[in-house]
Order: sequence, then C-alpha cells, then structure tokens
Amino acid sequence: MAPEKIVIVGTGSMGCVYAALLADAGHEVWAVDTWAEHVAAMRDKGLRVEGASGDRTVRLNATQNAAEAGKADLVIIATKADGVEHAAHAVKPILKPETPVLAIQNGLGSAEKVADILGAERIIQGVVGGFGASMNGPGHAHHNGMEFVRLGEYQGPKTERLEHVAEIWRSGGFKVLTFDDIHKMVWEKLICNVTFSGPCTLTELRVGEVVADENAWSVASACATEAYSVARAKGIDLDFDDPVEYVRNFSNKIPNARPSMLLDHMAGRRCEIDVINGAIPREGSRLGVATPVNDLVCALIRAKETGFG
Repeated sequence: MAPEKIVIVGTGSMGCVYAALLADAGHEVWAVDTWAEHVAAMRDKGLRVEGASGDRTVRLNATQNAAEAGKADLVIIATKADGVEHAAHAVKPILKPETPVLAIQNGLGSAEKVADILGAERIIQGVVGGFGASMNGPGHAHHNGMEFVRLGEYQGPKTERLEHVAEIWRSGGFKVLTFDDIHKMVWEKLICNVTFSGPCTLTELRVGEVVADENAWSVASACATEAYSVARAKGIDLDFDDPVEYVRNFSNKIPNARPSMLLDHMAGRRCEIDVINGAIPREGSRLGVATPVNDLVCALIRAKETGFG
C-alpha cells in the first residue's frame, strides 16, 4: 500500500512496537514522547525493537512536540490513560478534516476522553493484548508476544475507513481483526488486565508465576470472576462462559511477561490502577455487583504508592 504519515503519541514499550514495525513497512512515522532521552536516542541511533517480531533498528522521526510532524494521515494515541487528554489537545494542529485518531489504552474511559476533546466521529478504538512489552532503555524496546490488534469504530459498525486503518497495521506485520462492537473487546481485554495487573504488581511475580502460585492465583482468578460478573451485569455479550479458564489460556501466551503496572512500580512510578482494577468496583457499584477482591487489590496498591513521587 502507499506510504502514510503516521503520528504515534506515546512511544513507551507498546508505542515503540507500533512505530518500529510501521516504519519498517515504509510509512513515514513520527514518534512523539515526553521522555527527552528516549527521543534523543531514537533520533541519533534509531529505534530498536526486539522479541517476537524479530530484532530490528529503524530510522524514524522523533520529537517531543507533535506539531512538528505537520498534517497526519493517521494519529495513534498510545499514551497511558493519564496522558490521553494532553495528547488529544497536542494533536489538534496536525489533524486534517478526515484524519482518524486511534486510541489504544488499557482499562476503561480513555477513548471517551479523547472523543470529548476531538469529536467522537474521529475516533477509532484499539484493543491490544498479549505482547508483553517492556523498555530496555531509551530507544530500545522488547516484546514477548505478537497477538491480535483489534480495531473498531468508537461510534458503531465497521466502515471503509476502519478497514483502511486495519490495512495500514497489516502492512507492518500485525495480525488485525475489525469489529462492529469494539466495546465487547475492551471488556474481554479488561478481564485479562485485572487478573494480572493488580496481583502481579502486589506480588512482583510474572504472569506465569501468578498462575503457578496457589495463593496469588486465588486472588487473581477472583479478580477475573468479579470483572466477568460486572461485564455480564452491564450487558456485555462476552464470547466465553468461564472467565478463569479464559484468563488462564491468556496467561499461557505470555508467562514471562510483567504487566505495565508492575513495571511502573519497579521504576517507582504510580500505575494505572484506577482504570484497570479500579474500573471494576466503579462499574460494579453502579450496577449493584459486589467486587471485594478488586476493592482490596486497589486499596493495597494505593497504599504502596503513598511513598512514590
């Protein structure tokens, strides 16, 4: 396909995977990030990504200011949840009337924030899991898996625009599925996230180690079961009936991975607890579904973070 100008705002570990593979496919990729050393490394030495997709170092454009990119054909907001509002405002100058904005974050609520700022009609929502990505240093990322990228229009069924964006991703070697109801996919990923993000962060165990440890697994599987109950009460049409089996099968794909929340704590940073495990009590309270295990996991993680900057 013809090269496109793609601006990726937020090039942490997952954003790096997106940027490297799409740049390697011949697209004009702009990596936008607030981490000055990371941006400098990408400019000076290129971006290196290794793992399930191979080992490559690619040249691309890197900046701390999205406006430097100029008008974009596709914008991908890949920041963490607490950065989406700033990112949405930052990309306003580079949007053409027809430029779609793809929001890819963990948890609940981020796409809604982007839609409020840029208009719901622009927004495509992405759900990505099973990559197990982490940063090895500035300009250098690693990922353990290479699972599906799931895409859907924020406001409804598939469109030609959505299929075109999917083809852009496929050109980079990603396995892509498109959906009429992306919100179902958001919940299916969220159930996996709450299973491992909170418990791994508390125990400092990897995904597979949580499954193997009887005590850790009792907490993690209860987090999954609560999230499943909330999703059902919300009317989400999930494709499975046994949440514990579902998350166990998910864990088998990335047993050595550390969730991003654990990586944040290892670096002394506050994590995304409020939009992952914290989303379950919030939604459960509204629907009348008790979520005591996720409540406790959230409380313990927030307690751990009292000493963080």
